[in-house]
Amino acid sequence: MSIMVPPPLLLLLLPPLLAVLLPGDSCRAADIPEDITAEFSVRLYQRLQARGDQGNIVFSPLSVALALGMVELGARGDSRDEIRRAVGFSQLLPGTEFSLLQNLTSALSEDEAHYVVRFANSLYLQEGVSFSPEFVHLMRKFFRAKVETVDFNKSAAVAEQINHWVENHTESKIRELLSADDFNSLTRLALVNAVYFRGSWKNQFRPENTRTFSFSRDDGSEVQTLMMYQQADFYYGEFSDGSQEAGGVYQVLEMPYEGEDMSMMIILPRQEVPLASLEPIIKAPLLEEWANNVKRQKVEVYLPKFKVEQRIDLKEVLQELGVGNIFTNNADLSGMTDGKDLFVSKVVQKAYLEVTEEGAEGAAGSGMIALTRTLVLYPQVMADHPFFFVIRNQRTGSILFMGRVMTPEVVEPIDDFDSI
Repeated sequence: MSIMVPPPLLLLLLPPLLAVLLPGDSCRAADIPEDITAEFSVRLYQRLQARGDQGNIVFSPLSVALALGMVELGARGDSRDEIRRAVGFSQLLPGTEFSLLQNLTSALSEDEAHYVVRFANSLYLQEGVSFSPEFVHLMRKFFRAKVETVDFNKSAAVAEQINHWVENHTESKIRELLSADDFNSLTRLALVNAVYFRGSWKNQFRPENTRTFSFSRDDGSEVQTLMMYQQADFYYGEFSDGSQEAGGVYQVLEMPYEGEDMSMMIILPRQEVPLASLEPIIKAPLLEEWANNVKRQKVEVYLPKFKVEQRIDLKEVLQELGVGNIFTNNADLSGMTDGKDLFVSKVVQKAYLEVTEEGAEGAAGSGMIALTRTLVLYPQVMADHPFFFVIRNQRTGSILFMGRVMTPEVVEPIDDFDSI
């Protein structure tokens, strides 16, 4: 007797400067929707941090939420309910989350004069498989998805097609995401969501002030990196959780990009305190507390240039967060097709983020000069040891990127500046 194996839905999430792949505040304007996925974002980070890997972390919470939203559009029953609970949509009337995601992406991408946030969605369907016209219609309505039919049996050609699409929508930052091995004769559908961000600091760092500097890692070792420097007005605050869990007082620096809707928040423990001591206290309400309580003042900032790139298998993480049904034979994705024989087989996110003197994704060359320590008249943020970061939209609260820098870009020392 032969056993029928349900065909999987290959789901790859890959944000940029990001891309998300699904194959297989304070002053918010009244007309701007508020993102309600902050708790989901933090829980995702904590699950990644709990894996015990001591490396850099970077991912796009908004990209994950968008990807799951597209799956939820075709999910029913427990499959849909689990996604709603995990992402934070349970507090909304059923179905209204799709309009929320639509409005959020529109609000974030409307101001290209100051920064660039682009969303692009594609839906690849297996030739000869009957998909619900209503599902395809709603994908176009809420996610502006481009719909194409492909033959997943020609796995190499499909991988090349999708890789080309992803590369085009991430300014070539995400390359060769997929291979022929990611598809097989059971693949029926590929959902692709690309999210791209490029921003320039409102107060840019001067390249001539960038110099080599020692960065102390939490394992006690040191590496040489390129450290940017400037003294300017930023949003700054010092916080404590009232116990020694986070190592006492820690610093929060918010650096706006042009237009001030987008900003990067740096959370820095004391020099002698490992970042792992601070990470457990990070919660969604704390993100809002930081944003609402930092004050604009002159700050001396030392920030390493860094480039973080990571490919994350999210299947296990999502299962730990309560999204498990869609990965089993019990998955109900009948909103996509008439049958109930689809399930999600794979969830991968690949993220890339580069921070330079110009801002995010810039590539300015740097001169080298010696800096002399002067009498500190202003608060000083010396990010010469591991730190946590968030790139968020202040109007909506949407988190485009979240992660940590345990080791920045390593460079070979050019000169002994300390002797100058």
